[in-house]
Amino acid sequence: MFFGRTAELQALERLYKSEKFEFAVVYGRRRVGKTALLSEFIRGKKAIYFTGVESSSGQNLQSFSRCIMEYASAFAAPVSFPSFEQALDTVFSLAANERLLLVIDEYPYVARTCESLASTLQYLIDQYKDSSRLMLILCGSSMSYMEDHVLAYKAPLYGRRTAQFKLLPFEFADACSCFSSFSDEEMALIYGITGGTPQYLLQMDDSLSVEENVKRTFLNQSSFLFEEPENLMKQEMREPALYNALITTIAGGATRMSEISTKSGIPSSLCSSHLKSLIALGLIEKEYPYGEKNSKKAIYKIPDNMFLFWYRFIPPNQSLIARGASNLAWNYIKSQLPDHMGGVFETICKEYLWRLLLNGDCPVQFREIGRWWGTNPATKKQEEIDIMGEQDQTTALFAECKWKNEKTDSSVLQTLEERSRIFHYQKVHLFLFSKSGFTKECQEAACEAGNVTLVALEEIMRRMKCPTVHD
Repeated sequence: MFFGRTAELQALERLYKSEKFEFAVVYGRRRVGKTALLSEFIRGKKAIYFTGVESSSGQNLQSFSRCIMEYASAFAAPVSFPSFEQALDTVFSLAANERLLLVIDEYPYVARTCESLASTLQYLIDQYKDSSRLMLILCGSSMSYMEDHVLAYKAPLYGRRTAQFKLLPFEFADACSCFSSFSDEEMALIYGITGGTPQYLLQMDDSLSVEENVKRTFLNQSSFLFEEPENLMKQEMREPALYNALITTIAGGATRMSEISTKSGIPSSLCSSHLKSLIALGLIEKEYPYGEKNSKKAIYKIPDNMFLFWYRFIPPNQSLIARGASNLAWNYIKSQLPDHMGGVFETICKEYLWRLLLNGDCPVQFREIGRWWGTNPATKKQEEIDIMGEQDQTTALFAECKWKNEKTDSSVLQTLEERSRIFHYQKVHLFLFSKSGFTKECQEAACEAGNVTLVALEEIMRRMKCPTVHD
């Protein structure tokens, strides 16, 4: 099943139609859909698709040779080429008079066992780039390897690529397109549990309830999601136990470096270097208060919903899960789920605001939006604003997001109005987002203020189903 990735497919098609040499790099975390994207792209095209494996250079060369022979069965050549240089030179020759795609998937596996591969590719690209009709695609799941050894300035292949695609998990709107039977609230909950990684979304069944989906995947020892994060750590990191401890600590509520170090028992210096590795992998994010990029108030968070959900709820319940007590584990998760969904709902609301902006419907033309926290100079108290975005020095928007079962009342609007005055903008527009709608008093107060937009979950879902308009 293939869905999403429309922009990436269109960009790859443009490269393909150029009929000249093209070299694209596709990379991203495991399960994010790289192979699915490339399989969809090469459908109906003349292509050689080779997937590297964690084996010897000779084994990968034999497999690569076999892929070439399967494409060019009439080509007189030995069963296996004596070197990658001769194999690749043959592919370039095959593309001399016709458009040909060469995809090397899991490129890091091959390159790690053949140290000269990158230099060989560099040499052949420089030799054939002006005459070849080959479209070369290197694909990899090891983010650090692809960035350091393929894209980096000192890498042999630097300057040869004509495009690069860093595949990220889907946003909420694309995740919604995977299902047709979930209710609005269920869809938001599923996104909050699985995030936007296609392979995780595909494990969900919209003919079942959220509870049933969680029980048969995360609370089921035979499901791959039960051990997925730990397996990823083992594949990507040399000291998975330390990284698991850091992520578990952050999932448990620790956000500042000193707090993370204390609660995890890992020294600050080691903590800092490990967090940088997790940031490079996209599993941890360093967040600053809006407008304060170099602030000492920076915090660490887990941006991937599935990893946040897993590290928050699965390790504490492993004994129950091992004994088949999924009902008891679910009862604990269910009681904590509204708190988990608070940050998820903020992310969904940000996406809604971006859609408003791109469709020309937003009253404030912001360039970026984010969360703010800090001291209110008037009250000397710590305050937090879920979302804010500035158009210029005179105009900004502020938003509050409420994932609660009860309707949002006018006191929430009043608090947001007060907090917006911290910044002294001349023109301010306020947004209130609510899962359960708004009280009559809140609606009347918003109408009277004139600069307030109330957005319920139903409206968010309606907007997510509409295509985004770009200039």
